[in-house]
Amino acid sequence: MSSVTLKDIAKECGVSFSSVSKALKGSPEIGAATIKLVTETAKRMGYQPNMAARALRTNRSYDIGLIFEDSTGSGLQHQYFAEIFDSINVSANLAGYSITFLNSENKSNSTYFEQALYRGCDGIIIVTAADFERPDIQQILESDIPVSILDYVPKTGKFSVMSDNYNGMKQLTKYINSKGHKKNAYIHGEPSEVTFSRIKAYKDALAENGISFDENFLRQGQYHGSQSSEKQTEEILLLKDRPTCIIYPDDFACLGGLKTLTKFNLSPGKDISIAGYDGILLASLLTPSLTTYAQNAKALGSNLTETLIMQIESKGKKLGGKTHVSGCLVEGASVKQISD
Repeated sequence: MSSVTLKDIAKECGVSFSSVSKALKGSPEIGAATIKLVTETAKRMGYQPNMAARALRTNRSYDIGLIFEDSTGSGLQHQYFAEIFDSINVSANLAGYSITFLNSENKSNSTYFEQALYRGCDGIIIVTAADFERPDIQQILESDIPVSILDYVPKTGKFSVMSDNYNGMKQLTKYINSKGHKKNAYIHGEPSEVTFSRIKAYKDALAENGISFDENFLRQGQYHGSQSSEKQTEEILLLKDRPTCIIYPDDFACLGGLKTLTKFNLSPGKDISIAGYDGILLASLLTPSLTTYAQNAKALGSNLTETLIMQIESKGKKLGGKTHVSGCLVEGASVKQISD
């Protein structure tokens, strides 16, 4: 542990002991300039809060930090992630733990890891991160704090819980192929391990069915982004050689595609086939019902929590590994049978 104290930081910054203490906690009583000065000085001097460091080494706070970065701003409105959060919370509560969301936007500009130390979190669950190579995320992955991560395998030996993205997309694509479709477009999400795995599965499924890959049919959209799906669908439909089926990044993003189909006077399941991914309730409420691959959000959440608690309660043993959670294909009327 660092020998630097709050009094040392106060002397260096020329402020009171009380101001330093409040600044490191991000108290609204302290101005942004002072918070910045204190936190930057604390970092430079190598300070770590004594209570938090001691809690991480010896005692347990029974508090788990959770990281969720969402570029669309949908947050808990995203049913797939909402189900994962609910499962994490229920599993944690049953084991006597509570959940604390770590905030990427905070007054003190502290990193996730520093927030976890300040709050005395026993471990961290990373549900999503925009960039796992970012320094603040790497700081967590390279630390000794127990971590469980959804859909990402780091090089640092942390525990990963993987939705079976490759087999899920492959199963979905092969099902569409089995319905006679040989011209399948795929609008995928932002670059990530999940996306790369699904793209590979899509291409492999086409190849295994003797179907040539058409680069015009592979488009980048956005997860949970209906506007990007709307735009990409329009570009696809303006191609001279249209696909007979369009696969969307997820079920919610599919709504943008449906808007464009209406604009082109095309009926899904009749004039053109469509498919989603995730298996949220919305998919079953659409008319026609949406063909999709249902991820097991409940199992993903419980696995993330259980593997993290296993690490926390292992009394300092180095643990790492990877577990897969499978979902299931949902056959809806949105993919029609066509003749060869």
